[in-house]
Amino acid sequence: MQAPQVTVRAEADDVRVVVCSGEFDLDTTGLLVEACEVGPVPAGLLVVDVRQVAFGDSSFLNALIRLRNTRPLALQGPLPKQLRRMMEMTGALPLFVIRDTTTERAG
Repeated sequence: MQAPQVTVRAEADDVRVVVCSGEFDLDTTGLLVEACEVGPVPAGLLVVDVRQVAFGDSSFLNALIRLRNTRPLALQGPLPKQLRRMMEMTGALPLFVIRDTTTERAG
């Protein structure tokens, strides 16, 4: 298993970027949620960079959906194959704005 890592940085005054890498499951998805809730949440956009996520299970997807329901949120892509496939299969993909390095797609 590739150990999950989450780092937080500010992209601009009103944007917080949370970079995720590794494998996320029920036991480790809390790292993402905690990182998004540390300190004052900017009024603007929360960007979750998922480009380096090797694996994310349904609890990871549920956390992304819950975060999206509480604040403006975008995913930084391109999405890893496994995560994209799960989001397509569950119908969750259209819920998200994807900030792709090659194309921009609003969801």
